[in-house]
Amino acid sequence: MNNNTKVPVEVNPDEDTEWNDILRDHGIIPEKPPSPSAQLEEALEEAVRKQHENRLENKDLDELAALEDEEDEEFLNFYKQKRMNEIKKLSEKKRYGSVLPINKNEYEDEITKASKGTTVLVHLSLQSSLQSRLLGSLLSELARKFPELKICDIPAQRCIENYPESNCPTLIIYRDGNVLKQYVTLTQLGGNATTLKDIEKVLVDLHVLNDSDKRLVVNDEDEESQQERKLRFAKKSVRSKGDIDADDDDDDFYD
Repeated sequence: MNNNTKVPVEVNPDEDTEWNDILRDHGIIPEKPPSPSAQLEEALEEAVRKQHENRLENKDLDELAALEDEEDEEFLNFYKQKRMNEIKKLSEKKRYGSVLPINKNEYEDEITKASKGTTVLVHLSLQSSLQSRLLGSLLSELARKFPELKICDIPAQRCIENYPESNCPTLIIYRDGNVLKQYVTLTQLGGNATTLKDIEKVLVDLHVLNDSDKRLVVNDEDEESQQERKLRFAKKSVRSKGDIDADDDDDDFYD
């Protein structure tokens, strides 16, 4: 009888045994695949870590100051300095703050060339047009809110001879010498019901404004909604307390 006869032995490569570890070390069976649950836990830990690291994003200086007792001082100071640098950078930009009337001869310098360093909005206006007067009012408000934007106004027919009145108002947005967007009348923006929020949305979509900018109408509305919810909750709490006190008084009456 041949004593060297090899008897096949079945091995479950997924088992976590010392024998399997030896076989893996010699390359006889493949490495055990990572545990799906371990991978999931690692992914969750990474998500929590990122959420924790980004928890101070978009908070203003007052909000950061309010967190001094809760956050690590060094980490909080880092975010304060970051926010102050952003504010400083914003203040160093060209500041306009109002709509600039221009004429045809100034168009090249004040708009095309000026847009190499900033975003320029141009209103081809017509005083007799209701929509043009509406747009003019909205752009004046926009200029005050976002003084880093350059906003110009030029009567359409002074800019382009025989420019159709039916095309007024026309809004053109320039950046780096190129036209980013053009609106002929306010039809695409909201017609006679166009609001500042509509124009701000266009600028956010074009990445001219950051969607987290607290000056945006939509972000103001979010803050107002939060305040309203807090007030409603406070009033509801007061009413609930009043009901409880009334019940207590009734109980005393029957005692």
